[in-house]
Formats: sequence, C-alpha cells, structure tokens
Amino acid sequence: MLISFVEVLYLIILIIAVGYIFSDIFRKPGKEDILERYKKKYFNWNGIKYAALIAAPGIVLHELAHKFVAIGFGLGAQFFIWPTGIIIGIVLKLLNVGFILLAPGYVAIAGASAFQSAIISFAGPAVNGLVWLTCFLILKYKKKIKREFAMGLFFMGQINKWLFIFNMLPIPPLDGFAVFSYIIHLTGLF
Repeated sequence: MLISFVEVLYLIILIIAVGYIFSDIFRKPGKEDILERYKKKYFNWNGIKYAALIAAPGIVLHELAHKFVAIGFGLGAQFFIWPTGIIIGIVLKLLNVGFILLAPGYVAIAGASAFQSAIISFAGPAVNGLVWLTCFLILKYKKKIKREFAMGLFFMGQINKWLFIFNMLPIPPLDGFAVFSYIIHLTGLF
C-alpha cells in the first residue's frame, strides 16, 4: 500500500491547518467589505480553502516526494503530522506576530544509507523548486491568464521558492543538512 488510511487522514489535517494558518496572508481577490472581513477574521472557511489551494500543495508534494523516493529505494516510509509544529503555526497566526514558522509533518524512513538519505532529502526541495519554476514559466509565457488565477500562481510560486530555499539550508534537521553532509563526505573536505 503506497499511502495508508492514517496517512490520508494526516494529510487532510495538514491541509486544513495550513489553510487556516495562511488564510490571512492569501486572500481570494474580490470585493469583500471591511465588516465582512472583521466577521471572518478568526474563521473564514472560504479563506481557508483558498489559502489551502495555494500553500498546501507545496508542503504535501514535498513530503510525498520524500516518501515515494524512499519507497523507490525499497525502504519503508510513513508520513506523520507533527502536532507541535502545527500548534506553533496556529499560535503564531493567532498572535499575529508577522511571520510563519511551520513544520507540520515529516516522513519517517527506516534503513537509508547516506547516499539514499541525501537523495531522499533532496527530493522534497526539488519538488518545491519544480513547482516554483512551473509557476514562474506559466506567468511569464502564458498570454491570457485571469487575474485571480495569476495571483494564485504567483503566491504558490513564492511559497514554493521559500520552501526550497529554507529546506536547503545546511542546518539539522532540514533537508539541506543531509544533502550537503553527503556532498562534503564525497568530496572529502572535512
């Protein structure tokens, strides 16, 4: 079985949480008056859905890339949510601190070699890089795009750009640490 029922449930929780956390940042363009915005400030289901469509694919595809590359190597891999990471994201949103720190989940992988670990670790950010590049190319070369769709693509591209950059930092436990550690090991620099 590629994805278990529990993993599907975890992904649904992650998508809803990410949509909620980003719902004040990514708003669907439209003519919503100030009173409506105030009423929906703390829970706006349409805003959550719109933000989830923009922000969640990058996170979900990132984690699934780790999982499926590990499975491709014949390793066991399972996706888990990290409740503490989700709670931190929600608390930061509620406190309106002005930045988002989000680590909603991870893929547990058993028995990976250093090479496999580096490739599996790079798979997540690589997907983010591909989504970022795809959004950029569509916006650059597609002649007629509706404004609403173009804004969604722009925001999706930006989120994936930052996911790529952040996750490639060579700091544990980020993906870049495993990638750069393996490259340093191969080159014999340290």
